Amino acid sequence: MTTVLVVVAHPDDAEIAMGMRMHWYARTGARVRVHCLTTGAPKPDGTAARREECLAAGAILGVDHYTFSSIPDTRFVEHRGQINADLFDVFHETRPDIVYTHYPSDQHLDHSTAAQEVTAVALREARNLRYFRSPYSMGFEPTMFFMGTPELLNAKVRALKCFASQQQLDMDVFRKLTETAYRQYVHHRVVERLPQDSTCAELFTIARHVEVTDQADAN
Repeated sequence: MTTVLVVVAHPDDAEIAMGMRMHWYARTGARVRVHCLTTGAPKPDGTAARREECLAAGAILGVDHYTFSSIPDTRFVEHRGQINADLFDVFHETRPDIVYTHYPSDQHLDHSTAAQEVTAVALREARNLRYFRSPYSMGFEPTMFFMGTPELLNAKVRALKCFASQQQLDMDVFRKLTETAYRQYVHHRVVERLPQDSTCAELFTIARHVEVTDQADAN
């Protein structure tokens, strides 16, 4: 069984970036774990409401295990040591085949710090490492396109609706971005050759990809 680990800085980061991809993994039999480094408050205990929103979204997408660290929101730089220690524990518990995290070049310091620490651990502890795009990514150029379907997009939309506390974010915007993202990068002649129901995509950059014969389907 393929094991996928998604490490994010904040609640809703995973669902915004790769809700369709996570749901696809779960539906095809993979074990999916999401680890969130903060539950969205400047104090270590975070907020119970945001934790519950994550768990509700994870249930919709088929996430097998949704876990949290207690890093204070917006204080990641000062807590690198704790982030690193927590990540080694998560990697040793999970033993992931594929790891996803933030693109390292990001305007949000929590995102960039998370990406740097995940990268340092993943390059030692996992075969495959991929970065997803966030709304604050800088200079992101995708090398991998996950083409979704209306069914996968609907699951992502329902998961995003769980984050009711995030009233400053219009979650419908992320649905529209998912529907048009691939057209920004894929030539229209290529798009014409895609299945008719492939009208949305999530974008990734591959940091490392290792294929072995007994895991040929782990992609």
